[in-house]
Amino acid sequence: MRAGSKITVFVLGLFLAGAFALAEDVATPINSQILKTDRKEMVLVQEVSIEAPVSEVWRAYTTSAGWMAWAAPLAEVDLRAGGTIRTHYGKDAKIGDPGTITLHIVNYVPERILTLRAELSERWPAVMQEDDGKLMNVVVFEAQGESRTRLQSYGVGYRDLPEYDNLMQFFISANEGLFEKLKDHVEG
Repeated sequence: MRAGSKITVFVLGLFLAGAFALAEDVATPINSQILKTDRKEMVLVQEVSIEAPVSEVWRAYTTSAGWMAWAAPLAEVDLRAGGTIRTHYGKDAKIGDPGTITLHIVNYVPERILTLRAELSERWPAVMQEDDGKLMNVVVFEAQGESRTRLQSYGVGYRDLPEYDNLMQFFISANEGLFEKLKDHVEG
């Protein structure tokens, strides 16, 4: 390789390294990825950084008023192991009416971890109904200093099947929209 070519390659390498460093400094609002396991399962991993103390993010995620401020017009949260988060999006509906969405609280550690299991109805796709009881969401709240929280969501229990491919894209989009609303609410 000629000396001029070596210098060009070196300068190009420095440019690319700088471009990647700048790209990493620009905060991506929500990072989503699908991990595939050796056990033929998929894990939907989503992460967002929120400029607020973990106590505020936790309160928005684990109280009725919190949920109604960013996620659903009607919400009822019974925060305890074995409790539920029940929501409804109907304009004139009540919690418990048809269309109520129920998330079971499997366990939690205050301001650290919340594990939820969806209650599936006949409206959910057949492939998900086959996996009823296995589909869970583990939400990790990580304080990054006094005024910043990293929220990580792990959707688990999905089988690595073609039937889940479109569903995963739907969940990514829907969850990113919800996390953006949570971020806007808490940072607002």
